[in-house]
Amino acid sequence: MDRIMSLQAFVQVVDSGSFSGAAKRLGVSPAVVTGHVQALEKRLGVQLLNRTTRKVNLTEVGRGFHDRARRILGELEEAESVASAQQSSPRGTLRLNTSVSLARLVTPLISDYVSLYPDVCFELVMSDRMVDMVEEGFDLALRSGPLPDSSLITRRLGVGRLVLCAAPEYLARHGRPERPEDLTEHNCLIYINSHLEGRWRLSGPDGEHDVAIAGNLRSNSVEGLRAAALAGLGICLLPTVNITEDLAAGHLVRLLPDYRTTEVVLQAVYPPGRHVPVKVRTFIDFLVERLCQGRVTPMLPKVANM
Repeated sequence: MDRIMSLQAFVQVVDSGSFSGAAKRLGVSPAVVTGHVQALEKRLGVQLLNRTTRKVNLTEVGRGFHDRARRILGELEEAESVASAQQSSPRGTLRLNTSVSLARLVTPLISDYVSLYPDVCFELVMSDRMVDMVEEGFDLALRSGPLPDSSLITRRLGVGRLVLCAAPEYLARHGRPERPEDLTEHNCLIYINSHLEGRWRLSGPDGEHDVAIAGNLRSNSVEGLRAAALAGLGICLLPTVNITEDLAAGHLVRLLPDYRTTEVVLQAVYPPGRHVPVKVRTFIDFLVERLCQGRVTPMLPKVANM
């Protein structure tokens, strides 16, 4: 007899409390269920159930066997589900949360992904705070820099740096910093959600520098800081993805080019679970492939801790 079916029959008899109840759950006759349970007991050489006219009880051996049988059937169901998911095409709506600064990096990649998997739709929500993914119903978030301790699952996607810059108008009025220490004499525009808040770390030919900075504008918006820098208010440390065109047009000037800023890591973040939905798994794999293979090389260094 089918050993899996025998396990299913036994477990259903126990869970439903009767052979007739198990038969209804399995869609077979009570005689078939009885035959499977008897065959199982005969093969094992033990009695698993005590039968009376009114109820069925587990023997001591049957109690331990029932626990193991349920685990075996659960693992089999999980294996089948995973195999099925790997063969199915992604579809449905993927609710994605990113920081505002990462949206410029992610949006073109969403377009490329959808061209491969047209049955997937995206709901892109941007926020500079780390959302409660379970409570707010997000499938995936993209973040950079340190994350708060949590049970969320993370996968590294890429690495980038920030760029120190200011408008020519500001530099004409206040001069250009030549060394990291000079930043203490300038009006620095500060991103308040960053682990770098209040300090900028740079490394160069003369070693590491940890500079305490201050200024008259603090904001949780990268685009707000960019606008202030363009207006000549002060010096900013911004992700390249937000200022590439400004640098190329000369609206902003890169400062201290011989010094490297703190490295930041771009990560995919998703809730823990037994199964990762195929739409989430394939999109993460797509991001890893595109970013790691350098197909978006001009954009990869633009990641920020936002």
